[in-house]
Amino acid sequence: MSEDLFLKIISREIPADIVYETDDVLAFRDVNPQAPLHVLIIPKLHIRTINDIQAQDAELVGKLFLAAREIAAGQGIAEDGYRVVMNCNAMAGQTVFHIHLHLLGGRRLDWPPG
Repeated sequence: MSEDLFLKIISREIPADIVYETDDVLAFRDVNPQAPLHVLIIPKLHIRTINDIQAQDAELVGKLFLAAREIAAGQGIAEDGYRVVMNCNAMAGQTVFHIHLHLLGGRRLDWPPG
């Protein structure tokens, strides 16, 4: 496994504005936000894409969504609404090959997204 940008954030080699952390999950503000609140939620375990998620990773992936719920509530956007997105591979917009949720909120989010 080659080291990726998110692993460097996890190991604190690269600084990030961390908003949430557990033993398994780290969340930090996106450096190029697409909404007033744009947080990336990552597992500390390196999994490249959705296609690489295994059955034994189900609990960990669920923890990403639980983190999104908690962060949204803590940031005061849970009641108004928010979006969580996970891209898979380059054609879908994945640029860092370490699975991650984008938590977006704080403004009206239109559909379709792009």
